[in-house]
Amino acid sequence: MNPAWPFLAGYALDLLLGDPPSWPHPVRLIGRVIEVLESRFYEPTVAAGLRFWLGVQAGVLGPVVLLCLLLPQLPGVAQFLVPAYLCYAGLATRSLHLESRRVEAALAAGDLKAARFWLSRIVGRETAALSPAEIRRAVLETVAENLSDGIIAPMFYLLLLGLPGLALYKTANTLDSMVGYKNARYLHFGRVAARVDDALNFLPARLTAWLMVLLAGPLGLDGARARRILRRDGHKASSPNAGRPEAALAGALGVQLGGPAVYFGRRVDKPAIGDPGPRPLDAGHYRQAVRLLYAVSVAMAALTALGLGLFGAGVWGLAGRLWG
Repeated sequence: MNPAWPFLAGYALDLLLGDPPSWPHPVRLIGRVIEVLESRFYEPTVAAGLRFWLGVQAGVLGPVVLLCLLLPQLPGVAQFLVPAYLCYAGLATRSLHLESRRVEAALAAGDLKAARFWLSRIVGRETAALSPAEIRRAVLETVAENLSDGIIAPMFYLLLLGLPGLALYKTANTLDSMVGYKNARYLHFGRVAARVDDALNFLPARLTAWLMVLLAGPLGLDGARARRILRRDGHKASSPNAGRPEAALAGALGVQLGGPAVYFGRRVDKPAIGDPGPRPLDAGHYRQAVRLLYAVSVAMAALTALGLGLFGAGVWGLAGRLWG
């Protein structure tokens, strides 16, 4: 079976269904594994954090690798449905759109309290005192960052390392989102999770940014400015990766991102990314960002399907093909 077809089926399911909260989901299961093992491994040291990270990865990757080994023995329909479902579960195009749209809908209705609440579900900063302009800035930043983390990077590691690569990345990213903070509890314990996530996202973040640059023009946005701002400001963020897609988006939309935000009660003055636009951030900027989100997602899906189909990568990805 051409491995591109299960991937495309999973990708289509993600676009159609997103992540219904009432459905069981592997990422929520990963989160539960993290919670259980954290209670057993936690000590405020880097060494404990390393043992914890390895334990979580073993608990998730072990079953996935076993499933990949058993997959050729399963009926043909299962050989299609299992990878299709795992691809669907590993992608987040539709859910990123829907979660961010809730914030924008609340702003459009004039419900600032609801907008702050929905924003708190998708960002790490404190949202209780944000103005509408600050809320929209946070939404654009999280759309840019999660376009890389939740969409491009999973496809990148699926193509490179197959289903185990997808599982490894999703687990590492979930670990970072749960323990990779610079606060009193996780400063040392979560350091391995944060650093590994930075390393895994190094290439996908830059791929995301350049796809945004390339696709901005055909969407009626400013591709030349996206390229200029990416080169000028992409390195400014404290994260080695988040600033790249944020800079590309800021340039494409002609807006300025970055600036002060509050995390765990502490104000962080993030550097400005992009140039101030001719008008304040509004719903039109969000709609432009969503168009770019889907365009980049579809482009990466096409590249992934082409790579899987052209090289016959299978459940082990291009690496398995090379090793085989």
